[in-house]
Amino acid sequence: MGMNHGYGIPDDEESFATLEKSIELGINFWDTADIYANGQNEVLISKIVKPNRDKIFLATKFGFKPYVNGGFSGVDCSPEYMRSAVEASLKRLQTDVIDLYYAHRIDPRVPVEEMAGAMAELVHQGKVRFLGLSEASAKTIRKVHAVHPVSALQSEYSIMTRDVENEIIPLCKELKIAFVPFSPLGRGLLTDTVNLNDIQDSDFRKKLPRYQESDYIINNTKLAHGFASIAKAKGCSPAQLALAWVLSQGDHIIPIPGTKKRKYLIENAVAVDMTITSNDRLEIENLLKAFPNTGPRYNEDNMKFVDK
Repeated sequence: MGMNHGYGIPDDEESFATLEKSIELGINFWDTADIYANGQNEVLISKIVKPNRDKIFLATKFGFKPYVNGGFSGVDCSPEYMRSAVEASLKRLQTDVIDLYYAHRIDPRVPVEEMAGAMAELVHQGKVRFLGLSEASAKTIRKVHAVHPVSALQSEYSIMTRDVENEIIPLCKELKIAFVPFSPLGRGLLTDTVNLNDIQDSDFRKKLPRYQESDYIINNTKLAHGFASIAKAKGCSPAQLALAWVLSQGDHIIPIPGTKKRKYLIENAVAVDMTITSNDRLEIENLLKAFPNTGPRYNEDNMKFVDK
């Protein structure tokens, strides 16, 4: 997403190099969505996907309607909208099949069984191989899974965002669904490299409570510094520690840290070989207890799109 949507300034040349480096490192699970830059993110990665299609497990999403004047236009998960959305994604991605197709959000106006049935048709037609959900509740997951197997459930998860631990992660393990945490680095906050007061107005994070001028910034800056100290003592970077912690929460967990730079891609990849000790866990838990005022992960407008 961050390569040309949401964060900072796009650099296509570096993005292409990062994608190619990803293939070289064997990082082949690529996640995009039709809403990212109103389809242009799919176009961007297609330049590398097309000549390397057999090396990449390609995931994209539908549901959010195109941005208008920089703002959300709402969600549409109706079968009619989905059928047009998948054709548009296939064209932009320059492929004849999508490996994993997510419903980006749950549309309260469309019965989930109806949505699931229409998505299953795509599998039968050979346009999609596996189905996924994003930010779905346990109730919705079970309903969709009863119509057609859900292969992946995507939601935010990091040491700062842990509500999915209560019900969602155990349910995914029970149903043999891969849990795919997005923003495992706290949208960069946990790397201790983000000056929260210097985030540009065009940056998506500027709209989120954790990154606005408030007591949350004070708390989260101290949290990030403390987390960096734990990482330094362990001999790794904060990003590596954050990813290793997420990976250690279950063997069905596949985090998707976003980056558009090769140096961070290489740094992140080290996390798969790290071990989180009981002492590491204790230090992290104590740090979270010391700085608990992290703030909501979304503002009220964004939370409206999260399934309850």
